[in-house]
Amino acid sequence: MDSVERSPRKGRLARAIAKVLHVRAVTGGAPDDGGIQKAKSRDKTEKDGFEVQTFKDEDEEELRHDGRMVQEAFLSKLFASVSAVKAAYAEMQFAQSPRDADGIQAADEMVISELKHLSELKQAYLKKQLNEASPGTTLLLSEIREQRSTLKMYEITARKLDSLLKHRDSETASLKKKLSEANKANKLLETRLSSSGRFFFPETFVSSHRQALKSIEAFVRLLITEMVSAGWDLDAAAEAIEPAARFRNPSHKCFAFESFVCEKMFDGFNRPNSPFAAFCRAKYLRLVHPKMEASLFGSLDQRDHITSGGLPDTPFFAAFSEMAKRVWLLRRLALSSEPEISAFQVRKGSRFSEVYMESLSDDAMLLPEPLVALSVAPGFRIGKSVVQCQVYLC
Repeated sequence: MDSVERSPRKGRLARAIAKVLHVRAVTGGAPDDGGIQKAKSRDKTEKDGFEVQTFKDEDEEELRHDGRMVQEAFLSKLFASVSAVKAAYAEMQFAQSPRDADGIQAADEMVISELKHLSELKQAYLKKQLNEASPGTTLLLSEIREQRSTLKMYEITARKLDSLLKHRDSETASLKKKLSEANKANKLLETRLSSSGRFFFPETFVSSHRQALKSIEAFVRLLITEMVSAGWDLDAAAEAIEPAARFRNPSHKCFAFESFVCEKMFDGFNRPNSPFAAFCRAKYLRLVHPKMEASLFGSLDQRDHITSGGLPDTPFFAAFSEMAKRVWLLRRLALSSEPEISAFQVRKGSRFSEVYMESLSDDAMLLPEPLVALSVAPGFRIGKSVVQCQVYLC
């Protein structure tokens, strides 16, 4: 029984000895009070080192943040100065017209001052002297200054527009006054012309009529030259224009072409007028057929140019324009005249009348009863007077 009771106590003693030996193996000696104190000191040192490292990182982050704030404050001052220079220069430009000597001088001084400030900022940047006591305040003040400069530029623009509007109003008033004076002068002239009983002198129309016919003849000569160069059969062309006409002389076939040109150019002579450019384009497109233009010039470039609203710069179109100008002038004179002027033509086979007709071939006058083979150019009635039409007789 005694042996059984002693066994647990021996086991507990063995475990205590093993524990003591284990502590000595780890600490290198007995776990006295000095060893315990050293362990606590090591733990405190490690904790203090961690806290020092944390404070150091926070200081570096704060320094970097302050550096960024200083840079932003410097850039804001730079942009504010540039905006101030632009505003001062705009003020100087506005003071130029109308000239304001005091305004120019003040703006010039402002430009110089801001340029000096920019130079100082440049030197500070090169020397890395960007120290700012309160960069946040500097940033706000610079932004306010930049906004003020922008607002000033808007105000200058508004003043410019207001000045321009006043100038336009002044021009409008002046033009209205001139228009009123011109209308009064026109009414006075109309009164004088009405009192004289006539708006138009027939001699002027007759002279313009002759010039128009000469320009038509010149154009027809150029047209025939181009047709010959392109290898056209003039006999066949004349036959196509006037199938029943018989020409006593081969040179008389030019009258067939003159007849065709006059027919197209004087078509609608008595209708209301239209702008001259549109008149030229419409007459050209009616007179010169696309196949004819392609044959004469190898392309439809002139026609395409005219269709798109242009006027070709070619000798052929120049001759056509001269002819169109003369016909246009004749038309304007006819539409603005009193008494009224109207165009007329005679039918083929009509008997020749010297009152209404002018023969283009002198030898036809020897015929016993000359008849109209071809009506070449129209005639005009001016009240009771007559401008003869041109005919070819057979």
